[in-house]
Amino acid sequence: MTAKIRLYVEHPLGEGQTVPLNRDQAHYLFGVMRQAVGAPVLLFNGCDGEWRAEVSEAGKRGGALRCVERTADLRLPPDLWLIFAPIKKARTDFIVEKAAEMGVARIVPVQTEYTNADRIRQDRLRAHAVEAAEQCGGTFVPEVADLIRLDRLLADWPPERRLLFCDESLAGPSSDFETRSKGEPWAVLIGPEGGFSPNERERLSSAQFAQSVSLGPRILRADTAAVAALTLWQQALGDWRD
Repeated sequence: MTAKIRLYVEHPLGEGQTVPLNRDQAHYLFGVMRQAVGAPVLLFNGCDGEWRAEVSEAGKRGGALRCVERTADLRLPPDLWLIFAPIKKARTDFIVEKAAEMGVARIVPVQTEYTNADRIRQDRLRAHAVEAAEQCGGTFVPEVADLIRLDRLLADWPPERRLLFCDESLAGPSSDFETRSKGEPWAVLIGPEGGFSPNERERLSSAQFAQSVSLGPRILRADTAAVAALTLWQQALGDWRD
């Protein structure tokens, strides 16, 4: 029987390993998906690859799975961060989901001078990243960091990490960016709906680790810009070319 359900679990995976289910997972498998003992499920935990398991215990408030065989090795994404200013709830969720699908290692929400949001639900965004990884066949879930002020993030910036600064003031022909740094750590920075402040733009433009680029002749919405920038980076420097 082919497994059609994938679950992220925070438990070691290996041949014969028993994996307990929490209440939410049990409700999804047995209440929503109507699975029974013996049903196949694909599991991953971000470090042991993907495993085919079978339901060994099924209940309304819990259950257990038993690992049978590994079906895929761990596939780590490139060392890429997505840094973005939170926007409206549904569109922020969209950014996190697409970042997980497109292959980033870390998602960093930042508060800029023009950011409207002053807090995030880190646990909710993490849940969206997990769900996206489950659906796209990934074996890794990116870290979702807590909200941090952009100036503080830049003050402690690791100098070896390159930053792709998507500057809406450069709207015009799409910019070329440095493509000789394949395999090195990078980050992509997307601004808020109101754009970057003059002070932020000046600081970013003068930073030795940052490269300012245009994403084309039209100013894109923040969620669209995130997808566009990740696409360009993955095509030039990421694992899309492997």
